[in-house]
Formats: sequence, C-alpha cells, structure tokens
Amino acid sequence: MGKNFIGLDTEKTAKLADSLNDLLSNYQIFYMNVRGYHWNIKGDNFFELHVKFEELYDDLLLKIDEIAERVLTLGHRPAHAYSTYIEKSEVPERRDVSDGREAMENIVDSFAKLIGKQRQLLSLAGDAEDEGTVALMSDYISQQEKTVWMYRSYLGH
Repeated sequence: MGKNFIGLDTEKTAKLADSLNDLLSNYQIFYMNVRGYHWNIKGDNFFELHVKFEELYDDLLLKIDEIAERVLTLGHRPAHAYSTYIEKSEVPERRDVSDGREAMENIVDSFAKLIGKQRQLLSLAGDAEDEGTVALMSDYISQQEKTVWMYRSYLGH
C-alpha cells in the first residue's frame, strides 16, 4: 500500500480522482444547461430567474474549478474535454429551454444527481482518510440541500 505525496493511499486516491472526474463531468453539463436557461428564459418571471440562473452558474463555475484542483491535489489529471463530460455525465444535456418552470425542474433533478454523487464521494474520501475531499463534499452537500429546498418551494413542492 503506497502513499502519494500528500500521504494518502495511492490506490484509494486513484478511485477518488476517477469519482471526482465523474462529478466534474456532471458539473460541466449542468453548468452549460444553466447558462442556456439564463440566456433563453422568457415569460413573467424573466427578471427574477435570469438573475437566479446567473448566480447559480457563477457558483457552479467556482465548484468546477475546485473539483478540478482537488483532482490535481490528489496527483491526477482532471477531465477537460466536452466529449468526456457528455460521455460520463448523468445530468442530461438540455437544449433550448425557455420555460422557467421546466428549467427549475431540471435544476432540481440535476442537484439530486450531484448530491447523490457527492454523498458517494464523501464515503470514499472518509475511507481514504482524505479530509480535503470530505470537507469539500460536505460543504457542497449542505449548501445544495438548502438550494434544493428553496427551488422546490418556488415550484410549490
């Protein structure tokens, strides 16, 4: 059982890096979907949702960078091709969505996928004693659970 340059098991960090790259792929597709919602939104809630979608994609972009940097910190290479993102992502690519309710439903569904993946990563990282990834996933989960609650409330769920 070898250790990497930050003292973590190399086999476990390889699995973590693969899972983080999978998460990165899902974030990238989600990010582009939300950019599309921001650009294409129409209707009564245009002004409110246009701003909300911009806040969300700005946050997603920060998380994309943090995930990629975590992969690098573990000694691996982050995925960086859209063909890889589309192949790996469970968040489906959405095109030409201009209806606010449909966009919000898609966002809630996408967060459910991300939170599930992040919970799995939390478990893997705990097993590997990787406190850095544990902290990152824990922060994301708690923030996104609140966001999902708010978006579901907006939808009347």
